[in-house]
Amino acid sequence: MGEQLRLMAVHAHPDDESSKGAATMAKYVAEGVDVLVVTCTGGERGSVLNPKLDRPDVWENMATLRREEMERARAILGVRQEWLGFVDSGFPEGDPLPPLPEGCFGLEPVEKAAAPLVKVMREFRPHVVTTYDEDGGYPHPDHVMCHKVSVAAFEAAGDPERYPDLGEPWQPLKLYYHMGFSRARTTALHEAMLAAGLESPYAEWLAKWDPARDKGHRVTTRVPCGEYFEVRDDALRAHATQVDPDGSWFRVPLEIQRETWPTEDYELARCLVERSDPEDDLFAGVRESVCA
Repeated sequence: MGEQLRLMAVHAHPDDESSKGAATMAKYVAEGVDVLVVTCTGGERGSVLNPKLDRPDVWENMATLRREEMERARAILGVRQEWLGFVDSGFPEGDPLPPLPEGCFGLEPVEKAAAPLVKVMREFRPHVVTTYDEDGGYPHPDHVMCHKVSVAAFEAAGDPERYPDLGEPWQPLKLYYHMGFSRARTTALHEAMLAAGLESPYAEWLAKWDPARDKGHRVTTRVPCGEYFEVRDDALRAHATQVDPDGSWFRVPLEIQRETWPTEDYELARCLVERSDPEDDLFAGVRESVCA
């Protein structure tokens, strides 16, 4: 039968795992892959984005609530989960932007912040790792730092001279970046909603879209996972403080999503096995060596 395949998804905050790549993870769990979500921060400085929960008691207990929400989402997805223990930086707003709070994840030296992730990589021994691109998917300082730390750990985990006290070296074989918000996908869903006689949640977004920032051309890998979109949405709703159940995340009916864009999309950023783009499997080139 060969070795069990292992997938590690590195995210900045609790809830990110459910809005980025959740259907992919649910698909691989169903296929017998061991999946571990690594959450860099506790989300302590997150906002309450569900108007039904915008109350003082929720704000006062944010750290505890977000851990409880993460546990519910983890169970829905069927994954394992580890906390790295860093403190949420919050999302700076204003002009000029205020400085980040002392001691937060976004201000950690990359070499230091990568250490606990190297340790988890060497313990879990993933074949494939997913994370964010150099812009963090969007410019939250924790997302950008998550990218930096993930790349640094991917490159260090297999080197016996790096972090020698953090376990036996292990080199993951592939590193992917989430590419979920391409203009092509957004346009396709927008047009499908209009064709169905429904109001699209993407009209304003598309009107303001900067073509120079579109990364659709970077997609190398489209994982078919439409049958797991409902699991994805259930996991996201488990993060009750972070998502409005009546909001735009859930306005496109699942049947339209499955018919229009039934994949979650990625860029293969590092590859240590033979590659053949385009792909439809994060483990392409890995299965042949691991499961032989």
